[in-house]
Amino acid sequence: MLGYVGESLKDKNKVILVHGNADADAVGSAYAISESFPPAAIFAPEGLDRVAKIIADKLNIRVMDECDLSEYELVVVVDTSSPEQLRSGNIRIPKNSVIIDHHIPTGKWTDMQFICDQSKVSCCELVYDIVNASGIGINRDTGMALLCGMLTDSGHFSYANSVMLRTFAEILDVTGITMDEAMDFPRSEVGMSERVAVMKGMERSRFDRVGDMIVAVSNGGSFEASVCRALLYAGADVVFVGSQRDDMFRLSARADQEIVRRGIHLGEIMKDIGNETITDGGGHGGAAGLSGTGDVEAMLHICMQRTMNEFRNIKKNGGSELP
Repeated sequence: MLGYVGESLKDKNKVILVHGNADADAVGSAYAISESFPPAAIFAPEGLDRVAKIIADKLNIRVMDECDLSEYELVVVVDTSSPEQLRSGNIRIPKNSVIIDHHIPTGKWTDMQFICDQSKVSCCELVYDIVNASGIGINRDTGMALLCGMLTDSGHFSYANSVMLRTFAEILDVTGITMDEAMDFPRSEVGMSERVAVMKGMERSRFDRVGDMIVAVSNGGSFEASVCRALLYAGADVVFVGSQRDDMFRLSARADQEIVRRGIHLGEIMKDIGNETITDGGGHGGAAGLSGTGDVEAMLHICMQRTMNEFRNIKKNGGSELP
C-alpha cells in the first residue's frame, strides 16, 4: 500500500526538510530517504540537536543550513507535524510536496501528499515501511540511522510497542548490526554546557500536585529535553521546560509512561493549547512540544494549569493513586 509513496520519490531531484532543532528521528528518516531514493539533499533550516549532530558526524551525513527550494523537482518534509515547526519564516513549501509524519495530524498541511501513521512510535518506522514496500534494500549506515531514530523517539524502548520492536529486530537482522552497536552509537559524553543547563533548569523549576500526581515546569533556557529528563528522574510525572528567544518561545514536554496509561496525553494537551493560543503544538502521549510567538512563562503557566485539570479528572474518575 505504501509502494505508491516510493514511486513519487523515485528518480526526482529532491530536498528533504527536517523540523527545527531536528532530532535523531528526523535526521534518520531524512537520511534513509536520501539513500534509498536518490538524488536527494537534506536541509535543516534551524539546525540539529546534540544527538542528531553525533549521528550525522559518525555517518558523514551532509546537512545543509541554507537552501533554495526552487532548485529541486520535489520537496519532502519528514517528522514535522506543521509548517511552523520548520521555524523559518522565509520557507514556503510548494503544493504537492510529500509530507511523511507520525504525529497527531494538525490539519495544517494542505494541498500536499500527506502520509501519516500516528500509530508509529517513530517516523523512522514509517520510512522503513515505505522503503520496504518499494522493494529497496538498506545498507548498514541507513539501518543504523533508522535504529538511532527509533531508539531516541522511544526513549530507548521505554515508549516502544510490539510493532516497533519487531521492526527494530528486522533491521538488526538485515544489516548485521548488533544490539550493543545500536545502543552505543548515539551516545556521547555530556558536555559542560548541557550539565550547567540541567542544573539551572532544576534550580528554576516549580511544581504542583493533585493526589500522587506531580507536574513540574521550568524555564530551562537550553537543552530542554535534558532538563525534562532530569525532572522526571527527580520525581515529577509530567514536565514542561521552555526557552525564550526574542519574542519566540519553545516548550518541550515529557510524561512518565505510568501517567500516560492513567490518561495523560501530552500531544493532545499541546495541540489544544496551540489551537487556543495560535501557536504550534503536538506530539505523542509521553513526549510533545509547543512553539510560537509569546511569553514562555505565560505558556508554562497555561501548561501547568491544563495538566492540573487533567489530574483532577483522573482523580475524579478514581485513578488518582498508583496501583
